[in-house]
Amino acid sequence: QVQLVESGGGLVQAGGSLRLSCAASGRSFSSYVMGWFRQAPGKEREFVAAINWNSGSTNYADSVKGRFTIPRDSAKNTVYLQMNSLKPEDTAVYYCAADPSGYIRTSYRRYAYWGQGTQVTVSS
Repeated sequence: QVQLVESGGGLVQAGGSLRLSCAASGRSFSSYVMGWFRQAPGKEREFVAAINWNSGSTNYADSVKGRFTIPRDSAKNTVYLQMNSLKPEDTAVYYCAADPSGYIRTSYRRYAYWGQGTQVTVSS
């Protein structure tokens, strides 16, 4: 079955960087869209970034444009979230998700598969 395993979260000071990894297994993801979402306490899960695995097309939330990127390594079946210039408001649990539709969508309800999440805390 499809399995997504995130890693790389932690505590970082404002202005610092972190790289999250999402290792995908269980099938070929070449036709999938891989997304990153985050959820802060008391808030709804929100879209961060997504990539079409085949084409490499990407989409980013306005709040992270210019600071985050979503590269992928097809040989390792891994998607990353490179986070630079981190702010305290980036603090959240970050989730990797997979959508077999192939369309980049920003609603978490559209994604069929999810990882367990990894905590990112940015101190001021």
